[in-house]
Parts: sequence; structure tokens; C-alpha cells
Amino acid sequence: MHKNDQTEWTGNGAHEYSAYFGTVTHDDHILFELLTVGVFQVGLSWQAAASKLPIYRRDFGGMVINAVAGFSEADIERIAADSDMIRNPRKIKATITNARAIIGVQREFGSFTNYLWQFVDNVPLLITYVDRDEVDNHLPLASKVAQDMKKRGFKFVGPVVTHMFMKAAGIIQDEILDR
Repeated sequence: MHKNDQTEWTGNGAHEYSAYFGTVTHDDHILFELLTVGVFQVGLSWQAAASKLPIYRRDFGGMVINAVAGFSEADIERIAADSDMIRNPRKIKATITNARAIIGVQREFGSFTNYLWQFVDNVPLLITYVDRDEVDNHLPLASKVAQDMKKRGFKFVGPVVTHMFMKAAGIIQDEILDR
């Protein structure tokens, strides 16, 4: 699977997400998918949220940012009625709101990618840990990004969600010395 080709990113969502996790991406579409997994993960395991990637794609119009940004209340009801979906209307609405926020960011920064990568001067932030037990689930950087994203209208982007999203996108990377 070519990791930058989202058309091949179908099937077992948890396996695909796990295989993709940590891969550096500069693709707004993939970033939107990774953020959506983070939104739906709140209160659930990453496996439960990521397993629904094919469902997100189906219900959210292929995860096309402009299409999702145009979704209405009827779309929210349609998605919430899908028995295969994580049917939390707040998370469904947040995904639509986030698509709209991404469009605003794209207008201001040229892309969602440019916006996110500016926080690390376009170079992945490598955090070195002595052993796996030290790995943080959020850093001050993620708190800063989450706060900025909230100001720009994003929803369900607290420090932990944002940290994991940035790790999924390869923006933040962990190096563990004692493997």
C-alpha cells in the first residue's frame, strides 16, 4: 500500500490506521481523516475509532473536506442513523465543523498542512525517551496547537487528541532508546 494514496486506504480501518500512524504526511485529505479518527476516539479505544475508517469515508462523502463542510442537519441525522457508525451526534457535528475550520485555515495558510507544520518549523519534532513508560500522551506543543485550533473553530481537539493526531501525522515522533 502506498501510504499517501488514500484511495487504497480502505478495508480494515484499525490495521490501516496502525500501519499509517507516525508516517509524515503533507496531505490535507489524510490529515482530515487522521483528525476524524482522533475526534471519534474520545472516550473509546483507538482500535474502535480507527476500525470505522471505511465507514467514515462512506458516510462523510469520501472525506472530501469541501463536501463535508457543506453537510446539513439532514446529513447529521443520516450518519447518526447508520448502525455501522459511531453514532455520537456531537462527534458527527464536530467532523463537519472541523471540515469548515480546515477550509478557513486553508484560506489563511494555503493548506491545513502549512498551518500544522508551522508549529514545528516544517521538521518533525523528535522526542527521545529512555524507555516506553516515559512516553507522554500530550506535550506543551500539543496544548498550544489545540488552543489555536479551538480559536479557529475546531471541535474535540483537546491536548491529548491533538497530541495523538500530530503523532499520527508524523509531526511529533517518539524515539525510545530502551527497546
